[in-house]
Amino acid sequence: MISELILPLDIPGAITSESLANYNPLAPTNMATDHIFQTLMIRNTFTCEAEPLLATGYEWTDPKTLVITLREGVKWSDGTPFTADDVVWNLEARKKYPATDTAGLWKDIQGAPATGVTADGNKVTVTFAGPAPLKIDTILGERMYMVPKHIYGEVGDLTKYVDKDPVGTGPFKVGSFNGRRLVLDRNPSYWGADQIKIEKLRLEGKFDDTNTAALKLRDGSLDVYQGDIPNPEKSVKLDGVVDYYYAPDGTTVVVPNGDRDVTGDPKFREALAYGTNKEEATQKATYGVMEPASQTMLKLPMQAADLPAKYAADGGKIPYDPEKAKQLLDQAGYRLGPDGKRLGKDGKPMSFVFSVQAGWIDYIALVDTVVRNWKALGIDIKMVATDPPAVDSMKKTGDFDFILEYVHGGCQRNRDLGSRLDSKQIADGKENTPNQARYRNPEIDQLLRDLDQTTDPVVLKAGVEKIIDIYMTEFPYLALNYAPGRIDYRLDKAVGWPSAENPYPTAMIMVVHRLRPKQ
Repeated sequence: MISELILPLDIPGAITSESLANYNPLAPTNMATDHIFQTLMIRNTFTCEAEPLLATGYEWTDPKTLVITLREGVKWSDGTPFTADDVVWNLEARKKYPATDTAGLWKDIQGAPATGVTADGNKVTVTFAGPAPLKIDTILGERMYMVPKHIYGEVGDLTKYVDKDPVGTGPFKVGSFNGRRLVLDRNPSYWGADQIKIEKLRLEGKFDDTNTAALKLRDGSLDVYQGDIPNPEKSVKLDGVVDYYYAPDGTTVVVPNGDRDVTGDPKFREALAYGTNKEEATQKATYGVMEPASQTMLKLPMQAADLPAKYAADGGKIPYDPEKAKQLLDQAGYRLGPDGKRLGKDGKPMSFVFSVQAGWIDYIALVDTVVRNWKALGIDIKMVATDPPAVDSMKKTGDFDFILEYVHGGCQRNRDLGSRLDSKQIADGKENTPNQARYRNPEIDQLLRDLDQTTDPVVLKAGVEKIIDIYMTEFPYLALNYAPGRIDYRLDKAVGWPSAENPYPTAMIMVVHRLRPKQ
């Protein structure tokens, strides 16, 4: 057994004593963790398989009916059996207390709202008012924690209940908390107890200073850290002692404003894609830890099997070719003026601003390279670093030329990639919705509506290929580099950490199931 692993404790700053602790995962401010409470399943974003937790599988019998098969023999940490009735109550409670409905189960978003939940043995059936396959990942996981009906069913408003002695189904339970340190003890009655080879998790106070975290990893007072430590090859790694794994988690992209004349021109955007030195930008922003990304928005190499055949040879990566970029600009009508700067199609000067969040060092490094590359093409553009909330406001209002964004690398690509192209997802100035490029295409809108209503894998695959074709031919977003899912860890206590040789997502709930004592 691994006697103890030391992790950072990420809790709200207001919780400074045991008397203030609240482990209710449905409360706005809480100390609940994946180690205490569980969701039904968890999506492995490398394989795209739904890995079993409290549920062992699911099936859409039709696009409006979801049947979830529950694991049998599960107990709450107080010994009470976990049953289908618990799940039905949990799902119905999200309707009674809408603030807890983080999955949008009962809301008309990402699929139709639910109309009912029933149980039959170890099967739970959820029915919907219309097609709802897009909701699957949020229903199964994404913080849809199951809490015990025999306790929470008596407390009234679930968002206001203060849970001092949590009863969960997870691999650990609370041992002690002193305001700075939370100790979680192995739960011997956990359904997967034979998989857990860790006696205790010791969660220490937050490490906002990444230099401190790096030092603690090196001196052994921290075993694992998942914050942003720049240049881990030099600042963290010690051969045979400390290592790291920064896996592709999504794609950092340039967002051109599709509502403006020039940035809304696919030919102009294509030229910019070829005129961007993604290797240099990635090297500067990530110290070479990450790789330039595929314009398909797929995470490579782990999702290479999903590449459409036409992009398999080069992985859908757009090479740096400034001469081709210049030729494309000329052909599209953006010719050089007497001063060496590009003119609009109307022959008038044009200029742009690339807005980036002040203080975000990696983003600034990316934009600095991109702007320099584009200036070399004759484009009059400057970088302006501004407060992050101001950039968020730009996303909502569309008041920008270029910004940076993150495209999720999930497995529901008609949702994760499609929503970025959906005209219904263009912000109206009030909310930060996915289609920040303000892309509009009625045919794609209809395709997305059609995909929302099917679970047929053949139809979904063909539809997603059409979505990827838009990214590859119209360049509504310009891929730069893969954004990392980070984990830094010591090698002296455990083996089985995620790595290039042993790749899997870096979510700690996955990690603790795979770690084994170092012999």
